[in-house]
Amino acid sequence: MTAYSSTVDTPIGPFTAIIATDEVVLASGWTDSFDALLPVIAPHLRPIEVRRRPDLGAVTKAIRLYHEGNLTAVDDIPVRQSSGQFITHAWDILRTVPPGKPTTYTNFAALSGRPEAIRAAASACARNAAALFVPCHRIVRTDGSLGGFRWGLPVKCWLLNHELPSHQLKTADDCRPQ
Repeated sequence: MTAYSSTVDTPIGPFTAIIATDEVVLASGWTDSFDALLPVIAPHLRPIEVRRRPDLGAVTKAIRLYHEGNLTAVDDIPVRQSSGQFITHAWDILRTVPPGKPTTYTNFAALSGRPEAIRAAASACARNAAALFVPCHRIVRTDGSLGGFRWGLPVKCWLLNHELPSHQLKTADDCRPQ
């Protein structure tokens, strides 16, 4: 399978997306290397060849619009990921967490239908290949601290600040949404 990638400059660094030929996002994140994204794509979805393009149409437009302040621009971009039943369902639930309303891992587990499965919910965030389009950055610890993020806590902090403009924080250490 052939896929396409493009990198967009954003206020928090380069953002690369890989899409299938049907323009569905397979992986994305704050990196300038599609090679960094390939390992997070499920093996049976992983492309054999990735061709660079300067623009990925609707995907590139959505990335730019989101970073410019249109926080829902990425909502309708289709994503293809694959895992077990709970993780796949949890990724769908992540797409329903609205910008500016981060939730806790505990609440995310409950929203996903398994309130006791907090670690499994956190695993869904950690295994998410389509950052931004599947907004795992909107999940925080019960005490409001950030937890982890594949692309680094400063990026997660920036994203939360971007989505919560009334609650600006300077560093990842004190980035605690209210």
